[in-house]
Amino acid sequence: MVEQNTRRNPHQKVFPKCPTGIEGLDKVTDGGLPQGRPTLICGSAGCGKTLMGVEFLVRGATEYDEPGVLISFEESPEDLAQNVASLGWDLEQLIHGQKLAIDYIHIDPYEIQEVGNYDLEGLFIRIGSLLDQIQAKRIVLDTIEVLFISFNNASIVRAELRRLFRWLKQKGVTAIITGERGENTLTRQGLEEYVSDCVIRLDQRVQDELSTRRLQIIKYRGSQHGTNEYPFLITEDGISVLPITSVALEHQVSTERISSGVPRLDTMLGNEGFFRGSSILITGTAGTGKSSFSAHFAAATCERKERCLYLATEEAPQQILRNMSSLGLDLQPYVEQGLLYFQAVRPTAYGLEMHLMMLHQYLQKFKISTVIIDPMSNLTISGSGHQTKIFFIRLIDFLKSHNITVLLTNLTPGNSSFEYTEIGVSSLMDTWIDLRTVESNGERNRILYILKSRGMPHSNQAREFLITSQGIELLDIYLGQGMVMTGSARANQEAQEKLAATTRELLLERKKRELERKELLIKSQIAALQAELTVEQEEFKILNQQEFIHHNNLQQEREIIAQLRKAD
Repeated sequence: MVEQNTRRNPHQKVFPKCPTGIEGLDKVTDGGLPQGRPTLICGSAGCGKTLMGVEFLVRGATEYDEPGVLISFEESPEDLAQNVASLGWDLEQLIHGQKLAIDYIHIDPYEIQEVGNYDLEGLFIRIGSLLDQIQAKRIVLDTIEVLFISFNNASIVRAELRRLFRWLKQKGVTAIITGERGENTLTRQGLEEYVSDCVIRLDQRVQDELSTRRLQIIKYRGSQHGTNEYPFLITEDGISVLPITSVALEHQVSTERISSGVPRLDTMLGNEGFFRGSSILITGTAGTGKSSFSAHFAAATCERKERCLYLATEEAPQQILRNMSSLGLDLQPYVEQGLLYFQAVRPTAYGLEMHLMMLHQYLQKFKISTVIIDPMSNLTISGSGHQTKIFFIRLIDFLKSHNITVLLTNLTPGNSSFEYTEIGVSSLMDTWIDLRTVESNGERNRILYILKSRGMPHSNQAREFLITSQGIELLDIYLGQGMVMTGSARANQEAQEKLAATTRELLLERKKRELERKELLIKSQIAALQAELTVEQEEFKILNQQEFIHHNNLQQEREIIAQLRKAD
């Protein structure tokens, strides 16, 4: 699918367009239908042509102050008003306020006999009167085939069709003409698509017992437009077109970090948790704790006073609340405070488009901060693998463009050693956490590791974790005998290591005491030797002094004797 580039040259002339007000349609038409020109909406019965035309008029009258005229060849004004009343549209009020005029032209083919030449001049006068009466800017003709159903002269029909489209353009009103699809052509006459400035094809397909309506813009003179097929829904608010790749990869990203709800997991994620607005995938086999991690993340979101949408495809909300209370997670107060919304439906309840639309409505209505889909793998039964992948691409694109964090869980087959998802969206994930069970010594133990986490340093360690009555508890990193050990094997190994450590500590203590005693002994021996040395030094000092005195005395005696003997 190709994303349309909507950036314009500031000096470029703007093609005049008439916004339809239909959600998503103005986006794929790059602003709306060609203003003052006819647009053909063709398709088979039941695909939504009439409703799209009526909504075009209602939105124009209520949102753009543009009165409109509806020329109906099939349904009476009463039937039309009743059919759209469930969407909240009060056609009678619009008619009373001169915002809408409806003219029902009943044509019975059994009452018409084709004789000679004929034209639509009378129809032009009738429509022109209505346009002038309410100063209409918009008009819808539904359905054009009925007008020519009893005429077989193809040349006259084609000529009058051309004249009708030309006349509408001359009147300057933005027109929608609906037409039934032909066998090998867009319309039964095969002409309307050539004289229209814009052609939109609607169809409805059923695959695997699931129905999907799709829209495609076949042509749009003078304007760029999306050329893809776009799924659309008829909801309680009208038609909603869902562009498949409506978001270019230009969305803003946040550097803010938010907690996973498990503190030690935050530590593994660079000490701060996930990036806000990122996509997170938790994979694992049955019973590995995916829903428990999801519940912790939901609780952490609500603790920040932010809103969380929890799409549960397996369990009812009350069942989730009960199960999580066994982990010490009381989510009920968050539900009562309007911070946690559960949407619990079976995947087969709707098609993927309805799921996507409901998510859009929730996000827009409640200003959701985080979305949890648990598990996303169940949605594969709502469509083909390709459709499901496209669904998640569109959903993730939409959430990222609105800075909404999404956490998806995926059930992987048992005994699978491959790191993949059945849907094939793992490459779209910013953070991927894999949960597994390791069986040894007759028990299963849970481990966790982070396969990837873009933009942040993260742990490469496999961590054992426990699901306790106080929540998820990540155990300390442990490597025993060159391999990861879990459960009782780990406990036994830790006990043995603790005993060995205690033995080593006692041995060290005894050695320490021996060294201390030896040190004291040596110190005492040193002290004794030091004392002995001091004594001998004292004795030497005394002898030295005696020798000095003896020498002085001897010198003095010699001097006296020499003096007595008058020695020279």
